[in-house]
Amino acid sequence: MAVRAQFENSNEVGVFSKLTNSYCLVAMGGSENFYSVFESELSDVVPVIHISIAGTRIIGRLTAGNRRGLLVPNSTTDQELQHIRNSLPESVAIQRIEERLSALGNVIACNDYVALVHPDLDRETEEIIADVLGVEVFRQTVADNVLVGSYCALSNQGGLVHPRTSVQDQDELSSLLQVPLVAGTVNRGSDVIGAGMVVNDWSAFAGIDTTSTELSVVESIFKLQDAHPSAIVGKMRDSLIDNYS
Repeated sequence: MAVRAQFENSNEVGVFSKLTNSYCLVAMGGSENFYSVFESELSDVVPVIHISIAGTRIIGRLTAGNRRGLLVPNSTTDQELQHIRNSLPESVAIQRIEERLSALGNVIACNDYVALVHPDLDRETEEIIADVLGVEVFRQTVADNVLVGSYCALSNQGGLVHPRTSVQDQDELSSLLQVPLVAGTVNRGSDVIGAGMVVNDWSAFAGIDTTSTELSVVESIFKLQDAHPSAIVGKMRDSLIDNYS
């Protein structure tokens, strides 16, 4: 299910929240309305955690993560780190990273299996990403933009990329990620996909200005029409039974 939301007066849902298959982070201090949209969709499945990073609310741009782990920048205070650690599920690893490109959400785009990263990211950071998130890491650009996290949104079902991504680039990225990709926009024509929406395997949240056409593209590429956690588990079970029968 794809839902529209708004943080105070901003459409940039992906700036103020981070969504994975095992947790959801939202920025502290926004309107109650913003939280309630997330909580009504997610709260019976994954925890919705209110956090700040380095005292700021732009948590979606400063953090990167998937269901296995969460990466936070070096500027995160000990108190914030402890709060996040206490709130996350036991199975999720959290790691503070010393990295020059400290807006990790802008320079890392990942799902539960593959991460695309900024070409200039430290070698050490690349190893930490592979280790903590349990993913294969590829240095890539999206439509010649180095900020891969800003210009695409990924889940394990599909991906939405910058509208000017060439067909060759889409094919290359799609074969790296092993999921279908489509070029598109959110928030009535915004090409900053990562900042404009968040998505996991059964739900997506985009800015309030997102048109119904954009929303239907999101629902079809991320396969959200009949996606709720029980349907996904059922599908996994079916495929396992097929494999072993």
